[in-house]
Amino acid sequence: MKIESKIKHLAVALLTVSMAVGCASQQKQDTAPAADTGPSASSAAIANAKAAIKKATSLGYVWRDTGKILKKAEAAAKKGDESAAVKLANEARTQAELAVKQYYLEQGMDRSLPSADTSTSSYNVVRGDSLWGIAGKDSIYGNPYQWPLIYKSNSDKIKDADLIYPGQEFDINNSPSDAEVGAAVSHAKTRGAWSIGAVEATDKAYLGN
Repeated sequence: MKIESKIKHLAVALLTVSMAVGCASQQKQDTAPAADTGPSASSAAIANAKAAIKKATSLGYVWRDTGKILKKAEAAAKKGDESAAVKLANEARTQAELAVKQYYLEQGMDRSLPSADTSTSSYNVVRGDSLWGIAGKDSIYGNPYQWPLIYKSNSDKIKDADLIYPGQEFDINNSPSDAEVGAAVSHAKTRGAWSIGAVEATDKAYLGN
């Protein structure tokens, strides 16, 4: 009888542990974050690469292998290999941006003075981007401290300057005035403390200028 009693107690204990583990697993499953249904990082990266290549092509300075790299990126994206697709697309975009820079250098032109028909352009955000990083790109401003220019031009799309999302398309002012550049750089350097998810008072003041 003692043995049977011990077996019953053991069975009850095992059943209790099993139920506890099941509940914990269910809770973990129930609280798992929802899948990202927004634009994929690869599609945004490929779009940016195509835009850069288009600009280089219009100048007659696109590199021979750039198009091939883009095709590899598209093939990787089709196979579902996001990491490889983004890496290849970014490589193609970098080549195109360098080609454009090479063109302006060889022509002895100041690329900060675009022609009238290119006063504005667009930029598609990819994973890992920030306004600071975008503004620092040679194809944008070449100066990360000018990020407030992007923020101001897209204030209807950006709620918090510290929080942007892959797939967003920003308008880029390619010919800001000296006063606009000065105000942007001044704000970037004197903005003060910031936190993600909140609109800082200094940002509101800058937008109000």
